[in-house]
Amino acid sequence: MKKLTALVLTGLLASCSNTTSDQSNTTASQQNQSNPVHKVNYPATRTGDVVDTYSGIEVADPYRWLEDDLSDETSAWVKAQNNVTFDYLSKIPYRDKLKARLTTLWNYEKFGSPFTEGDYSYFYKNDGIQNQWPVYRQKDGGEAELFLDPNTFSEDGTTSMSTLSFSKDGSIAAYAISTGGSDWRQIYIIDTNTKEVLEDALIDVKFSGIDWRGNDGFYYSSYDKPKGSELSAKTDQHKLYYHKLGQSQTQDELIFGGTAEQKRRYVWSTVTKDERYLLISGSISTSGNNLYIKDLSKANSPLVTIMDDTDSDTQLLASKGSKLYLVTDRNAPNKKVVTVDAANPTPDNWVDFIPQTKNVLSASTGAGYIFTKYMVDAMSKLEQYDYDGKKIRTIELPGIGSSSSISGKRKDKTLYYSFANYKTPRNIYSFNPASGDSSIFRKSGAQFDSDKYESNQIFYRSKDGTKVPMIITHKKGLKLDGKNPTILYGYGGFNVSLTPSFSITKAVWLEQGGVYAVPNIRGGGEYGKTWHKAGIKMQKQNVFDDFIAAAEYLIDSKYTSKDFLAIRGGSNGGLLVGAVMTQRPDLMRVALPAVGVMDMLRYHTFTAGAGWAYDYGTAEQSKEMFEYLKGYSPVHNVKSGVSYPATMVTTGDHDDRVVPAHSFKFAAELQKNQAGNLPTLIRIETNAGHGAGTPAAKTIAQYADIYSFILYNMGIKNVL
Repeated sequence: MKKLTALVLTGLLASCSNTTSDQSNTTASQQNQSNPVHKVNYPATRTGDVVDTYSGIEVADPYRWLEDDLSDETSAWVKAQNNVTFDYLSKIPYRDKLKARLTTLWNYEKFGSPFTEGDYSYFYKNDGIQNQWPVYRQKDGGEAELFLDPNTFSEDGTTSMSTLSFSKDGSIAAYAISTGGSDWRQIYIIDTNTKEVLEDALIDVKFSGIDWRGNDGFYYSSYDKPKGSELSAKTDQHKLYYHKLGQSQTQDELIFGGTAEQKRRYVWSTVTKDERYLLISGSISTSGNNLYIKDLSKANSPLVTIMDDTDSDTQLLASKGSKLYLVTDRNAPNKKVVTVDAANPTPDNWVDFIPQTKNVLSASTGAGYIFTKYMVDAMSKLEQYDYDGKKIRTIELPGIGSSSSISGKRKDKTLYYSFANYKTPRNIYSFNPASGDSSIFRKSGAQFDSDKYESNQIFYRSKDGTKVPMIITHKKGLKLDGKNPTILYGYGGFNVSLTPSFSITKAVWLEQGGVYAVPNIRGGGEYGKTWHKAGIKMQKQNVFDDFIAAAEYLIDSKYTSKDFLAIRGGSNGGLLVGAVMTQRPDLMRVALPAVGVMDMLRYHTFTAGAGWAYDYGTAEQSKEMFEYLKGYSPVHNVKSGVSYPATMVTTGDHDDRVVPAHSFKFAAELQKNQAGNLPTLIRIETNAGHGAGTPAAKTIAQYADIYSFILYNMGIKNVL
């Protein structure tokens, strides 16, 4: 998942009215465990007799039929489950109040950072609660005009724009759209002056950039359309194409892939800014890549191998003449920048340019400089270098939190970055690379009083003694009496780092007196490749142990107790929640696994799931690996006679990254085996995918349901 996925279910920025904030504190006197438990009559879920054999061991899969997303029976099951779930949610008295509050907070003008293309400065802007973000542009500081409005792509806002890329002179733009949250894309090409569509859309594009070569065409990536369901069938041979403007897609040139020798699950391209070189990255999994280079200045030039193994991740940062600047974790688990001449680009010729440090590096370029962003215990630190490797300065940030990267074109005189943390709304800053001065360019319109809240980083010990950081955010003056409703959120995989961010959804939770805690558990990238590897394959239990230890710390420190703790995560984080709630059902009151990887024996048989084997391993790999996976696979570890926490599984019917069958099977097992009287529901969003591009209206409704479900099952009667 790594760079192919976005962390699901992150909200946008928040605003709040001054009149409501004083009324929205959930006190201990309002907390009461006597809320009536709604008796839930779950839909009948048929069991089948499918049995698989792994290393000579038979494993039943009674809900295999739910994997068929094209069947009428599955469709009927989804409808029946949603009827039960939404009937339950409709009886929670403050659900509508929470939705109204979320809507109010969401409804303010939001901006993205400007970027230059041709003669224009472009920026994204949302007027308030628009489902998708329109793109505007202005010339020479003149009046801004609407350029593209994705809200017009569909009536219900479920068609989103995922990529926007401009030709060299800015006269032509190509943008990719997603329908219903699917990872499959269509690419449209328009004249930026007239905004007219120039040719038929490219179809069946997936996991792709749009890399222009001059004004004549661009490179993009895709898979062959799979047989059967395009939302669940396996896709494992990615290909790179070149599309020449004016030609049919059927005439597009295959650049890389399509042969047994070049079979890769993920293929990406980068064209250097001077358009002299094409670099191609090929991966068989979400970690590690081969790297190739082609000299575009020479006709019929060969494709030259830079790296022929997948032992590391290496990408192009910049080029200057024939000198390449690469970011790599090869022999540098925290990453470094190296240089090499394109004529002899193999690793034995690399020269360290910005060496590895104890903090994880990412890098960007703009205005003729290189900018590094380091993670220091998950917090940002920015530095500026010239192209000779001289450090210009450390850039002073407005506080402790997360900064975006500083980037732009070489000719830009002003660059931009944003900054936020869990209690501070996102502001956009302009940066003068010559002087190093920063100033607020656009202050967030969120009416959230950060001064009323505090966000503190602590370190706790996991089961094996490993020190793990966690950021805990809550209202100032919080009483440590064990009765504070708390969300513990985690991910723990694919080298993904959870850094501080602000959203309206978090703001609403904090307003209710809630505690929001995020541990940086192993499997993530907060401490580089070493931290990542400590949570993969047969080290995966470390991830769950880290999360359990975080929950125990919150309980022992009286932030909360098991009756007021909810655990939450999405995608690989959904697996985290599923594994922890089946291993320690006594530890929490509420569990919220979202779009989770729940069947660890079959995850690799769907869409691009086989590429996740670097983190997980597969059941066919060995008997030992099979037994390890089965030992924590959520679907296979729901036991009869166990009282599980109140659970609401969430997924989308168009999720073609982690197919909804994972969630379907897990929910069916929970409903069959739940021994307690707490609900085990599944909320299936229609016309929605893995999370990216979800319209604002659906996100607001989903969070109203999530928070209602949490608070109601904690016995909290009065909200807002």
